Amino acid sequence: MSDSEPDLDRFLHAIADPARRRILQVLKEKGGSSIGKETGLCAADIEQRVKLAQPTVSHHMKILEKAGLVEAARAGHWRWYRRKEKLIAEMTRRLKSQL
Repeated sequence: MSDSEPDLDRFLHAIADPARRRILQVLKEKGGSSIGKETGLCAADIEQRVKLAQPTVSHHMKILEKAGLVEAARAGHWRWYRRKEKLIAEMTRRLKSQL
């Protein structure tokens, strides 16, 4: 087993859920932030766009963070989430090479 297999497995687990795929999709939107940033969204913005409750969004964000697909940073009282585009592209390449 190579080192990339667990990462790919975690990636596949993270994107298997339709809600997490919706979250990743809304994180691609430019200028959708309620606090004026060009890329990324705070948790409240994500909740509003994907129509899920705060605990559910937190659960999904934890899985996406653990898989390395998003990064989180504090912005005042808010957690700010952005996609990690390079890792998403790398995992997509790895998946294509194995199929």
